[in-house]
Amino acid sequence: MSFFKKLTLGAFSEKKTDMPEGQWHKCPSCKAMLHEIDLVENLRVCPKCGHHNPMESANRIASIIDGGTWQPMDEHLRSVNPLGFKAYEEKIAASMKKTGLSEAVVTGRGKLHGHPVALGVMDFRFQGASMGSVVGEKLTRAIETATRERRGLIIVAASGGARMHEGILSLMQMAKTSGALALHHQACLPFISVLTHPTFGGTTASFATLGDLNLAEPGTVIGFAGPVVIQETTRQKLPPGFQTAEFMLAHGLIDRIVPRRELRDSLGRFLDYMMPSKAKGAA
Repeated sequence: MSFFKKLTLGAFSEKKTDMPEGQWHKCPSCKAMLHEIDLVENLRVCPKCGHHNPMESANRIASIIDGGTWQPMDEHLRSVNPLGFKAYEEKIAASMKKTGLSEAVVTGRGKLHGHPVALGVMDFRFQGASMGSVVGEKLTRAIETATRERRGLIIVAASGGARMHEGILSLMQMAKTSGALALHHQACLPFISVLTHPTFGGTTASFATLGDLNLAEPGTVIGFAGPVVIQETTRQKLPPGFQTAEFMLAHGLIDRIVPRRELRDSLGRFLDYMMPSKAKGAA
């Protein structure tokens, strides 16, 4: 009779069923193990090294807009499949189920430090926040609302670029959003663009870099084409830090790098300068 049971390798590799999943995350920059609670309290910024992790649109809105003032817009808009792209409807349905969103951008009205604003926040979880016809339409409507109601405009960008599934209809959104912004500018109303990681393609080449102020989070990668494509096309070695927010600031594409925890107050101060003080009384 054996009093001791021989342990096998499998006994050490059994998954603990009492350990909640998704509670611990490894920082992609410093590799520190971070608890979900700590990330939430720090706006998903690593407290060890300051790495800015992706942030869901709902949490982004809550971190910017004055409490109790948010009014979402155009939530009913849905993408269709104009080119008959194979499995496109299934991809959209899967993104909707995964994120709980109807599209890759959330738009609405609200106040920021008392200033009336229209806000658009892109969510990279939804098809890489690619810009299709609905994304362009929602942003255009938000811009037009800001112009009509004399509001400041803020768009938080994060995108892989134009959505290839919609072809030229996707590329048309570049001109549409840019045209709406031109009218907003003519009305002497401010537009602040906030670029977050990553912002690429047709999004960068249109509204994302047309702000009266172009801000970016630390470490954000910004560009039109990827570095591999650029290097193979130009046959030149790219400089260190190419396409990072820090590189773009040094070369004049953006105006300031703003850490996430400072973004709300920074936006409020900018609006104090850029909008008449009487606008704070608007709804």
